[in-house]
Amino acid sequence: MSESIHVKLPDGSTKEVPKGTSALDIAKSISPRLADAALAAKSNGDLIDLTRPLEADTELRLLTEKDPEALEVFRHSSAHLLAAAVLELFPETKLGHGPPTDTGFFYDFYRPTPFTQEDLEKIEKKMQELVQQDLPYAREFLPRTEGLEKFKGEGDFMKCHFIEQFTKPEEKISIYKTGKFLDFCRGPHIPSTGRIKAFKLLNIAGAYWLGDEKNPQLQRIYGTSFYSKKELDQYLHQMEEAKKRDHRVLGQQLDLFSIQELAGPGLIFWHPKGGIIRKEMEDWMREQYLKRGYSLVYTPHVMRRQLFFTSGHEGYYAQNFFDFMELDDAEYRVKPMNCPGHILIYKDSLKSYRDLPVRLGELGTVYRYERSGVMHGLLRVRGFTQDDAHIFCTPEQIEKEITDCVEFAFDVLRDFGFDEFQTELSVWDPADKKNFVGSEEQWELATSSLEKVLQRLNIKYKTIPGEAAFYGPKIDIKLVDAIGRLWQLSTVQFDFNLPKRFELEYVAEDGSRKQPLMVHRALYGSVERFFGVLIEHYAGAFPAWLSPLQAVLIPIAERHAEYANKVAAELKGAGVRVEVDARNEKMNAKIREHALQKVPFLLVVGDKEAEAGKVNVRTRGKEKTEDMVTAEFVAKITKLIAEKSSTL
Repeated sequence: MSESIHVKLPDGSTKEVPKGTSALDIAKSISPRLADAALAAKSNGDLIDLTRPLEADTELRLLTEKDPEALEVFRHSSAHLLAAAVLELFPETKLGHGPPTDTGFFYDFYRPTPFTQEDLEKIEKKMQELVQQDLPYAREFLPRTEGLEKFKGEGDFMKCHFIEQFTKPEEKISIYKTGKFLDFCRGPHIPSTGRIKAFKLLNIAGAYWLGDEKNPQLQRIYGTSFYSKKELDQYLHQMEEAKKRDHRVLGQQLDLFSIQELAGPGLIFWHPKGGIIRKEMEDWMREQYLKRGYSLVYTPHVMRRQLFFTSGHEGYYAQNFFDFMELDDAEYRVKPMNCPGHILIYKDSLKSYRDLPVRLGELGTVYRYERSGVMHGLLRVRGFTQDDAHIFCTPEQIEKEITDCVEFAFDVLRDFGFDEFQTELSVWDPADKKNFVGSEEQWELATSSLEKVLQRLNIKYKTIPGEAAFYGPKIDIKLVDAIGRLWQLSTVQFDFNLPKRFELEYVAEDGSRKQPLMVHRALYGSVERFFGVLIEHYAGAFPAWLSPLQAVLIPIAERHAEYANKVAAELKGAGVRVEVDARNEKMNAKIREHALQKVPFLLVVGDKEAEAGKVNVRTRGKEKTEDMVTAEFVAKITKLIAEKSSTL
């Protein structure tokens, strides 16, 4: 009689089945429809193939299109489909790796001849053929030496590296076969290629092997896949919208910022119009700091390297810093983060429990070495300004401080015109203690404090185990932009590490010395990145309060310039950013030019308006013009600006 195992299902029921039964067998025993819908399974929390034999008692969950984890498996399988097609068409190609991504998948290839756009079309056609063949993703096991010999014999240096790096000499290695294509891979995968109904190859990019510029350059083919053509079409439409909103293109068209080759990549030059928006952003944040009980501080751009040894950043992050400089008395670094400077300000005088919480806020510019291949406009740069704040408080104060930080984060996003968010709570993995600092008690206090705040504020959140920073758990708030994309910006982060490293103290009520709790908090994330997101969210058509130029007066003829200047003076007196365009150009040409610059209000004035004390208002995005008494328009625009309205 064969040995039995017990399989517990999500509804709480348990099935007794023979050892070696697969998840697919169990799906079939429940219903043929479920078996057809299932893509992968989870056994005791681990993702597995539907066909993998179950060898011990387990909690089993069958994954269908409704489960987020299934999409990850689906896209990983799509990457294998891409690799299989490439090898059939270009057998000389050597394989790197092909992971899923948030929006699709990619695969890295080594091939001396560059892929072309025409090649992408051929590859996509071959992928369709392999889908029609409904090839199984079949898992096999090979002795490690046999696998290495096979891949070495074929010159697949990258696969050999992965096998040597991620397997032990005595173990068998996992190979997936898709038609003629064999890949070293731990899986899991969906049952067969026929399940991939909707996919699209998007573009080709360069990538260095192991991310090192000294290694061979690879060709990375990006693609995306979805369960249905409708979902794919929606995504491709979103991508088209994203192209129209590309902040790098709009930044140039609207003359907001530039990156200068002579100065170097990843360093942002804010032009006058962008500078106005930055001023609005910074003024808003500093006003909020003062209103919410923060103290404004400023720290140097260059500090002794020893400071970062004390903080531990030299040990953990030095590869992301610019090289240090040797000066007369010591080695110095340009500042890569603000927190050590804020700690030195806190530590400069002994604090009492009565002084806490201490909230130090700075719009501080920092510099980090980003590799050339990952920089992207304003979104990934080498010099950026963080709206950094650090809060030092007692354990009794921590929940209120976290609550205030989270509410502050939502106020930031709402005031700048975002109303949809996703929240994540990243916590530690107690089984992996070596990668985290702090005691279990500290992690428990910190995590429960964050959880209580989110629950009290009635904020839905997703817990992500193992994704905390090594020094504490964190809350990440992701905004959803106008075309449905997620952006990670606001973070509220515990830190057990720095107060201990710097031996921070306060005098408790009983006279003893205690270590304060510390919270890092950045709500824009960085001014540059937030600005890039704003450009794309609004497609450059900023709300009135953020627009560099809020109104333009356009006199119909030269004789109307005097009245236009009078109205402009009235608007300037009310704090409105306004210009008079009295150039000797046709009125319609001037209107078209300022419309392309996305100015919120164009005010045309002629004889009729001058006589009546009115302006003819052209509101951005509206076809009809409107005649308004000047005072009425002044009241309207100043109200929009004061209320920080995101609509006109």
